[in-house]
Amino acid sequence: MMLKLQNITKIFTLDKQKIIALNNVNFEVSQGEFFALIGPSGCGKSTLLRILAGLEPQTSGQLQWTEVPKIGFVFQNYALFPFLTVFENIEFGLKMRGESKDKRHQVVRELVKEVELSGFEDKHPKELSGGMKQRVGIARSLATGPNVLLLDEPFSSLDEFTAQILRGLLLDIWQRRKITIVLVTHLVTEAIELAGRIAVMTKAPGTIEKIIENNLTRPRDLRSSEFFTMEDKLVSLIKHKD
Repeated sequence: MMLKLQNITKIFTLDKQKIIALNNVNFEVSQGEFFALIGPSGCGKSTLLRILAGLEPQTSGQLQWTEVPKIGFVFQNYALFPFLTVFENIEFGLKMRGESKDKRHQVVRELVKEVELSGFEDKHPKELSGGMKQRVGIARSLATGPNVLLLDEPFSSLDEFTAQILRGLLLDIWQRRKITIVLVTHLVTEAIELAGRIAVMTKAPGTIEKIIENNLTRPRDLRSSEFFTMEDKLVSLIKHKD
């Protein structure tokens, strides 16, 4: 086990009114697992991911790591520095950590190659397509050597062709680096393609309705009857609780 959540609850206060975003969320994630969270809009998926990242405190409940997490976070909106180049954006975390110039440059060169951005090192975000920007975001999240990668709907703003390519890239990274991944997505097909287990959340206040084991053979055939059966099962479960 890498991560265990026990009765995680999150309450926001808005205009003196308490809003329960998450209510007694419980699940575990194993080391090296690819785990996905899906559910209806507004169910608290992204809030939960921010709690895992330490960007948002839970109101109550326990978040337990079996080892010190080194977390990388990939955002939906890329969150790149517009005044920095591709190289400098990827390098940023290492620079803030005080790594030597030689070490930083070695890591960045390797990551540029890994995410297939060779030749674009000196470009600024405004010169890149959406897919390229997210490649930079993924590389930046990997630069500090995380053992946990959190992704908040990372491909939702991309066209399907580009998203499909980047899903393949993400799977390659996961299999090669053997890191733990938790993905938030609103796309059932994306969760089935990528994850080994899929947690279905209820509408707000969000909690875990059911966790589905996904034992489809990798690489997954998105046109197989087994894939469609899994999709129908998850869509039905979400609609039933929406």
